[in-house]
Amino acid sequence: MNISYRIVLHVLGLLLMFNGLFMVLCLPASFYFNLNDLVPMGLSVAITFGTGLVAWVLTKSSEKPNIRKREGFLIVSFGWLVMSLSGALPYILSESVVSFTDAFFETMSGYTTTGASIITDLTTIPKDILFWRSMTQWIGGMGIIVLAVAILPILGIGGMQLFGAESPGLKTDKLAPKIRDTAKRLWLVYLGLTAAEIIALKIAGMSWFDALNHAMTTMATGGFSTFNSSAAEFSPAIQYIITFFMFMAGTSFTLTYFALVGNLKKVLENEEFRYYAGITLFTTIGVSAVVASVSDLGFEKAFRDTIFQVVSLITTTGFVSADYTSWTPFITMVFFILLFFGGSAGSTAGGVKIVRHIILVKNSILELKRQLHPSAIIPVRLNGRAVDPSITYNVVAFIMTYIIIFALGSVVMTMFGVDLLTAMGSVATSLGNVGPGIGDVGPVDNFAWLPSGAKWFLAILMLIGRLELFTVLILFTPYFWSRH
Repeated sequence: MNISYRIVLHVLGLLLMFNGLFMVLCLPASFYFNLNDLVPMGLSVAITFGTGLVAWVLTKSSEKPNIRKREGFLIVSFGWLVMSLSGALPYILSESVVSFTDAFFETMSGYTTTGASIITDLTTIPKDILFWRSMTQWIGGMGIIVLAVAILPILGIGGMQLFGAESPGLKTDKLAPKIRDTAKRLWLVYLGLTAAEIIALKIAGMSWFDALNHAMTTMATGGFSTFNSSAAEFSPAIQYIITFFMFMAGTSFTLTYFALVGNLKKVLENEEFRYYAGITLFTTIGVSAVVASVSDLGFEKAFRDTIFQVVSLITTTGFVSADYTSWTPFITMVFFILLFFGGSAGSTAGGVKIVRHIILVKNSILELKRQLHPSAIIPVRLNGRAVDPSITYNVVAFIMTYIIIFALGSVVMTMFGVDLLTAMGSVATSLGNVGPGIGDVGPVDNFAWLPSGAKWFLAILMLIGRLELFTVLILFTPYFWSRH
């Protein structure tokens, strides 16, 4: 089966046009804060939208396009690359980031909602660039592809293959018969929660600009801040507000939709949500007790810093309110393990996802039972229903692949001259799209000091992790490119 590169280029052109339109939203910040910043952002809009328009027009056809699986994988994978390359333009043209490598790293970190940064002093960055930096995370949070899925059918392009390629292996419940309507409803939930957080942060004392930026990066589980000290800059009230919305962002947006329409039973019966909430609560209680006993922070401060960091890491948001690596080696190890959890499937969180851990643990326990009863058919059950064996195989393959990439990635990072602890921390946080790690890329450090090769490598890991491994890895297999 031949791949239709015309269709791929056609959709990539559309994505570039979307990206250019999102850049237009940054122009009011250029007008308001500094007119001199208008030219770089305006040029970025013209180049991005213009390139996309040319690609879209040149590949337009009278025939109705049909996106098959192979085109879907190519569009999603190259879509994120194209978005990141074009999204780097505002940094470069404004000279906020001089190095192309650094600009690409920062942009890829944005779109993949990783939150790892090479910017050492945010006070030197123009306000419109800071807004664009937050915008990249907000766009990437729900996925520019899901946005396109809601629009493509209007243009006569089916979106089912795109939706499946972005979230392979685990399918979320549809909210409507048509995939376009499902995507629209997810975006409405996303927009609604973002607006609610903006208002809450403003009431708690933030400026409108900071509230808008932090709401976007919270709901995207991205973690970019407008302050060098991240969330440590804020009052306790603001930190609790951000904690709540981080938890909501790490919850399946499908469940949030059901809750908003009054179907709370659906939420409470969801096994993944119960484990997600339980792990968060259990870890918070345990760690805060340790922190309170070994420091002079006081119980409220110890509890607030702990729940903030636990939620930030388990949802892969990456905001920082305290240097958790200074809280004892035991706590550092606990938080390092959290880098491999991830939030719920169907949320904006990265990482492995809680549901995969549930299925893996249940299957491993049942495997012991199968040893005693080899002829028995004992299925893994989730939410009271038997899980299709193909999903179980996919989960086992995913987690094994994830571990292998983490191990090999850590070895590669040591080849760049990075110490082992930092190598493991940087790979874990990039692959899981978290942001802060351990070692010299911890909560009070950043990635600016890494060699260029290491930054490119970590940026690719961010992409692989954001697209849940197989969407990207399948492109490197010979059978993907074969005609069969």
